[in-house]
Amino acid sequence: MAADSTDIDDIREQARRWLADDPDPASRDELTAVLAGLPASGPELADRFAGPLTFGTAGLRGPLRAGPNGMNLAVVTQAAAGLITWLAAQGGTGPLVIGYDARHGSRQFAERTAQVATGAGRPALLLPRPLPTPVLAYAVRHLGGVAGVMVTASHNPPQDNGYKVYLGAELGGELGAGAQIVPPADAGIEAAIRSVGPLAQVPLGEPGQVLGDDLVASYVERATAVIDPDGPRDLTVAYTPLHGVGAAVLTAAFASAGFPTPGVVPDQAEPDPAFPTVSFPNPEEPGAVDRLIALADSTGADLAIANDPDADRCAVVVRDRDGWRMLRGDEVGVLLADHLMRRGVTGLYATTIVSSSLLRAMCAARGLPYDETLTGFKWIVRAGGGSAPLVFGYEEALGYCVAPEHVRDKDGITAALTVAELAAGLKTQGRTLADRLDELAAEFGVHHTDQLSARVDDLRVIADAMARIRAATPATLLGQPVDSVRDLLPESDVVILRTAAARVVIRPSGTEPKLKAYLEVVEPVTDGDVPAARSRAAQAVVGLRAEVGAALGI
Repeated sequence: MAADSTDIDDIREQARRWLADDPDPASRDELTAVLAGLPASGPELADRFAGPLTFGTAGLRGPLRAGPNGMNLAVVTQAAAGLITWLAAQGGTGPLVIGYDARHGSRQFAERTAQVATGAGRPALLLPRPLPTPVLAYAVRHLGGVAGVMVTASHNPPQDNGYKVYLGAELGGELGAGAQIVPPADAGIEAAIRSVGPLAQVPLGEPGQVLGDDLVASYVERATAVIDPDGPRDLTVAYTPLHGVGAAVLTAAFASAGFPTPGVVPDQAEPDPAFPTVSFPNPEEPGAVDRLIALADSTGADLAIANDPDADRCAVVVRDRDGWRMLRGDEVGVLLADHLMRRGVTGLYATTIVSSSLLRAMCAARGLPYDETLTGFKWIVRAGGGSAPLVFGYEEALGYCVAPEHVRDKDGITAALTVAELAAGLKTQGRTLADRLDELAAEFGVHHTDQLSARVDDLRVIADAMARIRAATPATLLGQPVDSVRDLLPESDVVILRTAAARVVIRPSGTEPKLKAYLEVVEPVTDGDVPAARSRAAQAVVGLRAEVGAALGI
């Protein structure tokens, strides 16, 4: 619906005030051009001023554009000033550690954050170049930072950027040392951001200390220590960083661990903020790993691995009876957990409410503590509340934490190393990751997971669907009665439905305009016939997807 003239006049005045305070000539020129296009540009101007980007538990994330509802130098300056003010109010000492990826604007935003910190009298330590997010999370712990900022939009589209905040041990506590923020810190930082006055009055200091490559070497050394130094290393790996920042660190880690250097997809090897060879820079998206599979085929690779652009996620592609296929996050998660258990790693194993229930079954059978949390690694690393030391956590969205004492967040580099260790060990026995998955299925049943995901342009579609499922909850799914309905409001906008053999978890995405339904069917294996059980489970999930979609109206 078009804005009326009164609305346009009001937004025009907001834009003029913004222009007067915007420190970036490029974004001022951009916004001036939008103003010059009025009244035709009214809808675009209204969207840019629909409200400020909200600082939540994922920090900031949004499109690169001028105005309060976008990522730009003005928004970052305000966010940094608010964060620094909040840290001081909490009595936090120590430096602010800042990392950035290779997206458009990332380095500029990181350097401005450092200037805001030093302008307020707080030391700022800047990572030496565009690096993976887990290197920043490691640096916060390793360097004793009061907090960390990572400028990245992870696997969002090329036109986006983001701003993630981590806390050190002083303010994050033992469980949150080097982890992403959780409430109420997010609300406190958001309030501090809104209280920042004119940006011209925010003092800017020196650019801070640029750290040396010894930090990266330290991360690589600690990552290498995650795996057995004496294990098999005969493994051919194909790899892609998807135009992101993972290649140099991952190949260094593999070399340090004694593995052959992975072959890297040539036209995806270097960081490129345009992500020219993929329609969406997320290894889970259709077609994203086509070049990786081609490389794996041509080199006779045993295994193919992809990181997302900031290398905190890890995708694994294996060859099975029908060719190459990407393992689901749940499959990689239970493979890693099982591998650590077989290595004798004891402690708490954790995942989220939307992940497979197989990890729970494995822990129960093997007498190990287990916990599940809300989605997000900020919750996973705090699983159990300290009742037992966390030794492994994963989420189905390709995130794995195999060494919480090293990086208290998802880490696509150490996950890749650990997958390689497992695959190399199995190779000496003439077996594969797919064979190990069949073993687990034979022992615990096939836990087939899938997802129904709907991307929307209007967020009201998501709200309506959530209201619909609450008002008219299905009485049966796949012909079985729904014997459990759990609504997590007001803590979280999540509805969980269970039958004797199926589970559905429905929630809006926390980072994208998507509604997601996570589906799981558990199918027993009879007479040792795993393929037959997998076939039955796959058919059941197809039916479950249709029933859930109808119930949601999507």
